[in-house]
Amino acid sequence: MRKDFEKLFSRLKPAEPAAGLFDRIILAIKREQELQQTRRLLFGFLSLLIISFVTMPFSWTLLVQQLKNSSILYFILTAISDFSVFLTLWQDFGLAILESLPIVAIGVFMINMAFSLFTIRLFLYKKKLLLNYLIQR
Repeated sequence: MRKDFEKLFSRLKPAEPAAGLFDRIILAIKREQELQQTRRLLFGFLSLLIISFVTMPFSWTLLVQQLKNSSILYFILTAISDFSVFLTLWQDFGLAILESLPIVAIGVFMINMAFSLFTIRLFLYKKKLLLNYLIQR
């Protein structure tokens, strides 16, 4: 019985893959990896942009509130309204203005703006890659 099966299966040859099949498989795998990388990049850009735009009003509100609470506007208005006194005491006015600057609020707002601009610039830099991904889908 075993010899009969051996004779039957000896005539069958293993199926040969088509020419170039391996190359097509490797190319398809690489294409899928590129699509996954582009998808991750797109979601990363969108999340950074959303975070940046959501925090923008909060940092702006913080900056405006700190400017209202500081006396910087008073010093600037005094320097403009009485320019002769300002010229006489310009060093004191300059130091008073520097001391009353809301450094933390300005820093938070500038970091948020830089983050937004960096994300938009990076998005525009990678735009071709992202557009190709969106067009393929």
